[in-house]
Amino acid sequence: MNDVVKLERHDVIAVVTVNSPPVNALSAAVRRGIFESIKAAAADPEVKGIVLACAGRTFIAGADITEFGKPPQSPGLNEVIAEIENCGKPVVAAIHGTALGGGLEITLGCHFRVATKEAKLGLPEVKLGLLPGAGGTQRLPRAVGPELGVKMIVTGDPIGAAEALKHGLIEEIVEGPAAGAEAFLRKVIAENRPLRILRNDDSKLAAAKADRTLFTNAAAAANKKNRGLDAPLACAEAVSWTLDLPFDEALKKERESFLRLVAGDQSKAQRYAFFSEREAAKVQNVPEGTKPRPVERVAIIGAGTMGGGIAMSFANAGIPVTLIETGEEQLKRGMGIMQKNYDATAARGGIPADAPAKRMALITGVVGLENVKDADLIIEAVFETMAIKKEVFTALDAYAKPGAVLASNTSYLNIDEIAKVTKRPQDVLGMHFFSPANVMKLCEIVRADKTALDALMTAVAVARKIAKVPAVVGVADGFVGNRMLAARSKQSEKLLFEGALPQQVDAVVIKFGMPMGPFAMGDLAGLDIGWRSRQDRGIKSPIADGLYEAGRNGQKTGKGYYKYEAGSRAPIPDPEVEKLIDDTCKSLGLTRRIVSDEEILERMMYPMINEGARILEEKVASRPSDIDVIWLYGYGWPIFRGGPMFYADQVGLKHIAERLSVYAKQTNDPSLEPSALLKRLADEDKTFASLAKG
Repeated sequence: MNDVVKLERHDVIAVVTVNSPPVNALSAAVRRGIFESIKAAAADPEVKGIVLACAGRTFIAGADITEFGKPPQSPGLNEVIAEIENCGKPVVAAIHGTALGGGLEITLGCHFRVATKEAKLGLPEVKLGLLPGAGGTQRLPRAVGPELGVKMIVTGDPIGAAEALKHGLIEEIVEGPAAGAEAFLRKVIAENRPLRILRNDDSKLAAAKADRTLFTNAAAAANKKNRGLDAPLACAEAVSWTLDLPFDEALKKERESFLRLVAGDQSKAQRYAFFSEREAAKVQNVPEGTKPRPVERVAIIGAGTMGGGIAMSFANAGIPVTLIETGEEQLKRGMGIMQKNYDATAARGGIPADAPAKRMALITGVVGLENVKDADLIIEAVFETMAIKKEVFTALDAYAKPGAVLASNTSYLNIDEIAKVTKRPQDVLGMHFFSPANVMKLCEIVRADKTALDALMTAVAVARKIAKVPAVVGVADGFVGNRMLAARSKQSEKLLFEGALPQQVDAVVIKFGMPMGPFAMGDLAGLDIGWRSRQDRGIKSPIADGLYEAGRNGQKTGKGYYKYEAGSRAPIPDPEVEKLIDDTCKSLGLTRRIVSDEEILERMMYPMINEGARILEEKVASRPSDIDVIWLYGYGWPIFRGGPMFYADQVGLKHIAERLSVYAKQTNDPSLEPSALLKRLADEDKTFASLAKG
C-alpha cells in the first residue's frame, strides 16, 4: 500500500506485511499503510481473513518516539486498531521478536494472536513515564485478566510466548510467524470460529469484579518499587477502570491520562534518559567504521567484591571468564561468594533453578597472573592503590598476548600513570564498574591519552554485550561520577559542622528521590575505608575521624553515623553521634545553627552540578547527557528527574549560579563560586542542553 507496508493475496488470505527497519516502529507511514491495507482487504469480497505480519528481525517494537511532542498525524493508533477490530473478517497477528507498546496494542485489536517461541510481548510505556495510550490498559486485562494485566502494565516488563499462551494472550506458538498465522487462520475460517473482540469480552474481569482484592493486591505488589513515580500509579488506576467503566468511557479517560503524562516533567525526564542512554554509546571523535577487537576470552584479576561481581556480569551474558587470584584461599573465598549470590537469586526466583550451575561453569578460578595469556580483554580489579595497580600492569607486559585490551577497574586513579608502566599504552584504558558490579548497569570507560580507538570501541562493545550502559570519559581524579560525588561529600560534612544532623541531610536526599543519603551510604561502604583514604592523602576530618576512633565503622560494626540493630540494615539515629558532633564543634569553637531542608537540598545538588559544568569545560565528559547517564545508572539518581544536568536546566541555571555565589560567601568556600561555563550559560539565559545543539 506504501513503501513500508505491503498487501498480498494468498487465495482467500490477505497478508499485510510491515517492513520498516530496524524495528518496524509505528511511524505515521506505517500506521497509514496498515489502515489502508486492512480497509482494502476488508472490502475485497474474495478475502476471507487477514494476517498482520512484519518483515525483518521483529514484530512492531513500539511507537515512533521521535514523533512525541510533534503535531499528531492521521490516522492515529486508536483509529488503526478500530479499523482492525471492526473489519468483520478474522485478523490474526503473526508475532516474532518483540511486540511492545503500540505494537502489542495493535495485536490486541486483532481477533487472534500467534507467536514464535522466543517472542516477547509487553507494554513498557511506564518506563518512559507514560501509560499505554491506545487501549492497552483496557484490552490487555481483558486478554489475560486484570491481575497479570496490571502487573505487566505497571512494571513494563514483557512476558515470553509460553506465559502468553498460558494466560490466553496468544492462541498458538508457531514456527514461522507469517506461515504459522496463515495456517491458524485457515483453521479459523474452516471452523467458522467466532471473532474474539477484546473490547466486548469481559469474561476475565468477572473474578476481580466479584472480589476487588484480587486486583488491589496485584496492583500494590506491582507498585512496590515505584517511589516518587507518577506513571505507575496512573497505569494501575487506568487498569482499574476495566472493572468500573464502560469500554469507550475508559478509553477516553486513558487518552486524557496519557496526554497529561506526556506533557509532564517526569515523562520528559524519562524520555530524555532513554535517548541519553543511546547517545552515550556513540563515542565522539572516533572515525566511523572503527571496529572493536574480537573478544572471545576475558580474564579478571582479583576475586574480591568487584572482581567477583564483574566475573558474574560476564557469566550472566554467557561469556567465559578466567578469574585470577594470588592465592588459593582468596580464590576459594571469591568463588564461594559468587556461588552464594547466584543461589540466593535463584531461591528468590530471580533466575532459573539451573542458572547458578550453568553460570559458575563459565567462571574458571585460577592462581597466578600467567593465566591471562589467552585473554583478549584483561580487567584488573585489585586494591585501589596506585602502587599495586602499577605492579600488576608491569607484570601484564610479560604475560598478556599482543593486542589484548588491558583495563583497570579503578574508581579514582590516573589511567595515564598506569599506562606508562607498560610497553603498550595504546591497549590500556579504564573500565570502572559500580558496586555491586553484577547488578549496577553503568560502566565508565576511561579513555587515556594513548588509548587506541579500536581498544576504546572494544570496551564499549563489551560493556553493551554484558548489559551495561557504557559512558566514555576522560582522565580526571574520580573521573565523572566520583568527582561530582566528592563535591557533595564535602558539603554534607560541612553541614554537620554548621548545624545539620546526619538523619536530616539523608532525609532531604531521600525525599528528592535518591535511594540513600550520604551518611547511610558511608555506613554501608564502611567508615574505615574513608579513614584509610584520608590517611593516604594526609587529610583530617574531625567528625568522621572521631567516629572511626570510637570504633564506629558503619554497618559492619553495628554503628557508624547511625546505629543498627542485629541483622538489620535500617539506620537508627544515635544520640551518641549527636553528642560527638556537638563536642567536636565546641572544641573547634564553632556555633551550630538551624539549617533548613531547602538549604540542604541546594547544597547537596548545586555543587555537584557546578562540578559537572567544570567536567564539561575540561572535556572530561563530551556531553551533559553523558554525565546524566552516569548518575542515573551508577548512583541511583531518580529517573523521573533525568540526571543532574537535566535537573539543573529544569531549575534554571541563573538561579543555581546565584545560590552558589551566596553559599560561597556564607561558608567562605571559593570552590562553590559558579564555574566559568555555568556562569556564561546563566548570563546568556541558556541551558546545558543548548551545548548539545551548539
